[in-house]
Amino acid sequence: MTDLDPFTDLLDYPMYVVTAEADGERAGCLVGFASQCSIEPARFMVWLSKANRTYRVAERAERLAVHVLRRDQGRLARLFGGETGDDTDKFARVPWHRGPGGSPVLDEAPAWFVGHVEHRIDGGDHVGFLLAPEATEGFAGDRTPLFTLGDTHGITPGHPAN
Repeated sequence: MTDLDPFTDLLDYPMYVVTAEADGERAGCLVGFASQCSIEPARFMVWLSKANRTYRVAERAERLAVHVLRRDQGRLARLFGGETGDDTDKFARVPWHRGPGGSPVLDEAPAWFVGHVEHRIDGGDHVGFLLAPEATEGFAGDRTPLFTLGDTHGITPGHPAN
């Protein structure tokens, strides 16, 4: 097997908080594997670790909410990346509201979208969720630096990374 680390170690991509709701359960986690994957129709793919509680909720969810964070929102990143929903009710510690389809939307996120789950793709230790955006909100023209992979140093994952 080829080691991809020499390539990926050069990258500093945005991090996202993905939230889900299914059967009255809410979950959310910090995600680095995500990207727009189509322009027309607009589609976005997020990858969730099978070890993560958010994955277990998302596999039953019809929609996911995807949030970007500003670089100065390390507290939110640590909560959603360093705590596990198995032990912590993350939503009791942050302001949020129900978005389209009941999706939990973080009030402090500078931009977010809710997408309908069109497909789930097993990618190994992560599952990809192909999302068709249904609603989005953000601050047009706001070019505040985003929270990136480089900003995650010092956050110990709530679950192993794989």
